[in-house]
Amino acid sequence: MSTQKKISLVLLVVGYIAAGINHFRIPQFYIGIIPGYLPFPNILNTLAGLFEIAFALCLIFKSTRKFAAWGIVLMLIVFIPVHTAMLSGHTQLNGAPVHPAWAWVRLLFQPVLIVWAWWYTRD
Repeated sequence: MSTQKKISLVLLVVGYIAAGINHFRIPQFYIGIIPGYLPFPNILNTLAGLFEIAFALCLIFKSTRKFAAWGIVLMLIVFIPVHTAMLSGHTQLNGAPVHPAWAWVRLLFQPVLIVWAWWYTRD
């Protein structure tokens, strides 16, 4: 693995561990952006945090890296409706609708994150 890919892997691992931990540190942030049509937002938030941490840890080991990378890709695809719901104004961030600019940034960054994780599905 190239040095660039190793550094990128470390950033991916640290980023998903941090994101996963944030689901427990500031759950109200994540619960607020879960669309209202999805049931059990507290459970969904907890599961998202656990999966982000678990997939990040699995990225560390070569034997589980492809599985984890595909898991992250799938997770990011599943999260797309959350980002589109932000655009519709049906989600809350600190008690107010999510600003459209923030929603667009999050939505447009999804493909970048998907490709980044997908890179580790390759040998």
